[in-house]
Amino acid sequence: MSDVRRLTLTESFEPFAARLSGAQARALHASRLVNVIDAGADKGVIQPSGRVGAVRVGDLQVEVWPKEKVKLAHLLFMLGYAADPGFRPELVDAEAHDELWPALAESLARLCDRALLGGVLQGYRAVEESSSVVRGRIRVADQLRRHPGRVSPTEITYDEYMTDIPENRILRTALRRMRAVPGLRSDVAARLSHLDNRLDGVGVLRRGASLPSWRPTRLNARYLPALRLAELVLRNTAAQAGDDGIEVAAFVVSMWKVFEDFVTVALREAISEHGHRAVAQERWHFDAPRRDGVSRVPMAIDLLEYDGQRPVMVYDAKYKAAAADGRYPNADFYQMLAYCTAVGLDRAVLVYAQGGHPVDRRVLNSAVTIREWPLDLSLSPGEMLASIRQAVEAACYPLEMSA
Repeated sequence: MSDVRRLTLTESFEPFAARLSGAQARALHASRLVNVIDAGADKGVIQPSGRVGAVRVGDLQVEVWPKEKVKLAHLLFMLGYAADPGFRPELVDAEAHDELWPALAESLARLCDRALLGGVLQGYRAVEESSSVVRGRIRVADQLRRHPGRVSPTEITYDEYMTDIPENRILRTALRRMRAVPGLRSDVAARLSHLDNRLDGVGVLRRGASLPSWRPTRLNARYLPALRLAELVLRNTAAQAGDDGIEVAAFVVSMWKVFEDFVTVALREAISEHGHRAVAQERWHFDAPRRDGVSRVPMAIDLLEYDGQRPVMVYDAKYKAAAADGRYPNADFYQMLAYCTAVGLDRAVLVYAQGGHPVDRRVLNSAVTIREWPLDLSLSPGEMLASIRQAVEAACYPLEMSA
């Protein structure tokens, strides 16, 4: 890493000019981590794009991290948990690293090695082919369409026991993606290559293809930690050759989406612990029906908690910072008031990405109370989840009773 030039920025950095080749400027801009404006003479003006992550372009690495004090390990946990609440903090060995690529590469190698200790998982996969030997079932419609009036070859389908199954495809594709990242330590790169070779005969997913579906079972239990991390890698990283053969690796996410997805899933899990159910983005209408047939004003409520068939609480998550006077944008409160009024509730909770203390705001001339619940992203994953559970447990009570 000593020969890599590293720029570390926060997501709200001021634009500045940097020394960049044309290929580097184009690759950085294409990654969408930052916006780059060509300034001529091998210079580019780097501007924030509202995203966070890391992009390595040849010998240059640009990192943009959240304005809040979010550790790398916590960011990766939030990403993984939002996709799968079974994702645990220890799946990513990032506490010892202040760089993204070593943390991901070493964690993936460690978990895949552990998954494959008991041998490569095998399973049944449906195979469709033309054959001169009949096995399994004949695909009658395909036979009539492709070989009318003929008996051979025969269009058949059968289940074959093999290693080329979704779980192994996900692992091998993630190993290949991570191995393509330039500048990895040689020992880590060698471990990734060795693990890739262990999966010889397993297909690699095409770039941009959807991840194949799989479900946790007793048989693939030893694969679960590696699969959860591999899916995180495949959803959020890219490694390829850019202009002039320059190597490019990118891990780029929108922090507002990471935060809002994480909070929504954590709220849903906390609500289910109380025997209630949560419904995200449920469609309601702001206005009552009209006799003249004029279309109504639609609303998609971020998260509604139900006790049976009865809605009991409205939640929303906002990745926004308070102003200098400690207040959040007025529009957020107007939105929550509209939700409460349309649903017929008198309480709502707004979860913000910031440290501090909860605040209740009683709407003037209304029974509605909107609670600001700050979620400190510098907390450990366990503490963040505990804070979300407390927000749900205390939502129905005044702050002095829920303290």
